[in-house]
Amino acid sequence: MRTKAMPRSRIRRRALVAGALGVLTATAALVAPAPAAAAASTLGAAAAQNGRYFGTAIASGRLNDSTYTTIANREFNSVTAENEMKIDATEPQRGQFNFTAGDRVYNWAVQNGKQVRGHTLAWHSQQPGWMQSLSGSTLRQAMINHINGVMAHYKGKIVQWDVVNEAFADGSSGARRDSNLQRTGNDWIEVAFRTARAADPAAKLCYNDYNVENWTWAKTQAMYAMVRDFKQRGVPIDCVGFQAHFNSGSPYNSNFRTTLQNFAALGVDVAITELDIQGASPTTYANVTNDCLAVSRCLGITVWGVRDTDSWRSEQTPLLFDGNGNKKPAYTSVLNALNGGTTPNPGSGTIKGVGSGRCLDVPNSSTTDGTQINLWDCHSGTNQQWTSTDAGELKVYGNKCLDAAGTGNGARVQIYNCWGGDNQKWRLNSDGSIVGVQSGLCLDAAGSGNGAPIQLYSCWNGSNQRWTRT
Repeated sequence: MRTKAMPRSRIRRRALVAGALGVLTATAALVAPAPAAAAASTLGAAAAQNGRYFGTAIASGRLNDSTYTTIANREFNSVTAENEMKIDATEPQRGQFNFTAGDRVYNWAVQNGKQVRGHTLAWHSQQPGWMQSLSGSTLRQAMINHINGVMAHYKGKIVQWDVVNEAFADGSSGARRDSNLQRTGNDWIEVAFRTARAADPAAKLCYNDYNVENWTWAKTQAMYAMVRDFKQRGVPIDCVGFQAHFNSGSPYNSNFRTTLQNFAALGVDVAITELDIQGASPTTYANVTNDCLAVSRCLGITVWGVRDTDSWRSEQTPLLFDGNGNKKPAYTSVLNALNGGTTPNPGSGTIKGVGSGRCLDVPNSSTTDGTQINLWDCHSGTNQQWTSTDAGELKVYGNKCLDAAGTGNGARVQIYNCWGGDNQKWRLNSDGSIVGVQSGLCLDAAGSGNGAPIQLYSCWNGSNQRWTRT
């Protein structure tokens, strides 16, 4: 899933971005009248308009980095402590709690108006040495004491707790992970949740795991069976966290939305808790965001780190900001998805490229299905008159639709008989971009002269991807 280096032709086209300065004014003619809530300019604000949060993992040791804190404060409205609330950090010696680092993250978050997720209370990993040496009933009681101690300190302050983390085995067995906690008895997860409910009745209690996003996988089904059983028996579980570490070994699958929907149907909330995507594919980031938006019980999304250099998988460049703190194309795709865009404003007219000043044109006034659209000097001919529909289509000649012939970078944009498919539906964003509903990619001019072909390409804020209606 790692993205390829940008072709030289795309680098040359970045020069077109200068023309984007006028897009905010010109776009008004393209998009429908602004809804009551205007498009937001940050991830947290855009998510909040959808009743959700967009958060990040914060490391206390980076809070002295002004670039790091500036981005985190501006963009996110939820915080998860990356390591500072885990077992080894909060109870380094048995019965002796230390909340110094955890409180630093918590205090920074609340002082900047952000909610806090707690991570994590019971886990086979990052246990201090004293806990690793325990077993049986002694370990079980130590787990209970740890949950009570940590939750008492943060009682009433944490909106969600990852009570239990990663309790299922990888692979196709669907079995529990063979951990020291599991060896205390199969009911250890239930005990952890009942203990947590008693410790802080106001907090949402979550089970959190990875490689459980694909609905067909055995690990996903095993987790589903546990949550269903808990709900049937009244075990206090409120939410399920999907870490969503997507990479070549565990790629994003479009059935992730089905997974979220099926868990939500059990009567629990769902959340995307540790999102990072190898190569930071803009399309995949947009798809994950839209999956959450499509499920009413999806509480929000947390990315696991601020910049690529802050990531535990920094070599995979998996986040929304590069090491210098610059927004990546994936950032734009997420923000556009959160803002939702609009369906095209009903009416007819030409669609002009901001960078080129030329219009979407059907070459030689062709009516043949599969004819690729290009740029051409604007005129009043019928082959440049695009009619918007309430369904999100852009029609020409009355019966031909603007049609994406694929879902990847470079896919041709053509005319084709209208048939209602998502590859013929378009979302218009406040920045002037036109995004394919099926692909999540932007309508892109592969040049600025007459005859330059129109294609799909990852959204990157270039003026060759900005459009106005005339």
